Amino acid sequence: MRKLFLKISFFLICSGSLSSLAQDSTMIRKHPLKKNFWDKVFIGGNIGLQFGTVTFADISPLVGYKFTDKISAGIGVTYQYYHYKDRYYDFETNVYGGRIFGRYNFTEYLFGHLEYEYLNLEAFDIYRRRVDVGSLLAGAGYIQRFGNNSGISAMVLYNFTESVYTPYQNPIFRVGIIVGL
Repeated sequence: MRKLFLKISFFLICSGSLSSLAQDSTMIRKHPLKKNFWDKVFIGGNIGLQFGTVTFADISPLVGYKFTDKISAGIGVTYQYYHYKDRYYDFETNVYGGRIFGRYNFTEYLFGHLEYEYLNLEAFDIYRRRVDVGSLLAGAGYIQRFGNNSGISAMVLYNFTESVYTPYQNPIFRVGIIVGL
């Protein structure tokens, strides 16, 4: 699974880079309204914090590319810190991994989202050990735009490969920000 994730990520990065190198400067002058490579790139992600008996921090940046007005795709990384402490128990762990995603915009505000996420986390079956968990997520989202290429998005996703090691339950709610370059 890890090799597949790396190959797909490498393909997306290279295909975007090669298409930008293949553009001729005369084409750009002939079509002044045509967007260049960087006009189609966007960054964003999620940040989450919780404090108390359970302390949780999530940092999940992403970078994507708008292939058309309807279709975009990208990659992201995830880091999560989890700490549970009460009178009887003290537990701390880190979760890390990455994801590759695709989106289809149905309207200016509504989109479909498909994602493969790969995480490494601690499991407690026979003994404490780290395991790799792959998840196929799909769902829909809404983006409230505050500029042509920027906005706040909210998604509801369903994990079609939920397992005993999956770190969250269905449905999955995400809120994040997207900023065009």
